[in-house]
Amino acid sequence: MRDSFASTTRYTFVMPFLTGENGVYILVAIAVHILVYMFVTRTRAKNIVGKHVVITGGSKGIGLCLAVECAMKGANVTVIARDEKMLSGAVALMEVIRQLPEQKFQYRCLDLSSKYEQVAETFANIEESLGDIYMLINCAGLAICGTFEEVSVEDARMLMNVNYWGTYNCTRYVLPKMKKSGEGIIVITASQAALFGIYGYGPYAASKYALRAMAETIAMESRHLGISVTLALPADTNTPGFENEEKTKPKETKIISGGGGLAEPERVAKQILNDALKSNFISILGFESWLLTLLGGGLFRWGGLFQNVFHALLLGPLRVIGCFLHLHFERIIKNCAKEKND
Repeated sequence: MRDSFASTTRYTFVMPFLTGENGVYILVAIAVHILVYMFVTRTRAKNIVGKHVVITGGSKGIGLCLAVECAMKGANVTVIARDEKMLSGAVALMEVIRQLPEQKFQYRCLDLSSKYEQVAETFANIEESLGDIYMLINCAGLAICGTFEEVSVEDARMLMNVNYWGTYNCTRYVLPKMKKSGEGIIVITASQAALFGIYGYGPYAASKYALRAMAETIAMESRHLGISVTLALPADTNTPGFENEEKTKPKETKIISGGGGLAEPERVAKQILNDALKSNFISILGFESWLLTLLGGGLFRWGGLFQNVFHALLLGPLRVIGCFLHLHFERIIKNCAKEKND
């Protein structure tokens, strides 16, 4: 009887504080504390003023926009690609927007899928000119579409050589040097196609999946040594590379990938650089990309505690959406197949 009375008494005295105005005040206080905690613990962007940044694929598209962004932040920039005329234009553009008199810009013509020794020799020469590489942005890439058996064996090998081995060679050179110095930033540009297989993206998606695995592995091996790795997962972007991709893209692929719209390279570049400087592992732009990345990257290392708890609460319902998404894709493929047979 006494226990029952005590319990009732506690309930009587506590409840008024959890209802009405007091309840609102308590909830507001909790929310304020959470916001203050998130503000205090947020990651501050790293400074690249005077630092040496190397960007592969820096003559056009997202790579060129990244070169411009880095130049505007005061970095010394080296751009690498195969077209010397376009590389020269990229350097000229950075000269126009230079922020500091002492900034230096240069370019190198190089096939990144060459033997590692050749890439290493070029990178050593680059460092002799502008100093040790603080940040490597792997942005060189190639897309060839078609159903799995339609893409030639030669093209499939080329996709892996350019997308995977090109990134591997550059990263392989800078990583041990960054570990030794105890600092550095590596950006690996994959694609939304690295999250799940899409009709018409077979060999291309395989090369991008490989980059995803590379980024996750390097991040785990290097984070404790002061090196941050960012995996960029851009969706369709309005670049010269996308224009070439459209030439080989099956109708089914155009319908499926077209639902996410077409991003501008300037916005994608700003997002990638912002995420890299804040040491975010994932770099995405837009709600569709966020949704697909959350569904396709359950083990990705996202932000802090609150973000991970938020994702955990969402993953169950979103898994249902993922099922409907697959059904939608299958319907598109069946309809296209029916049109071909009619």
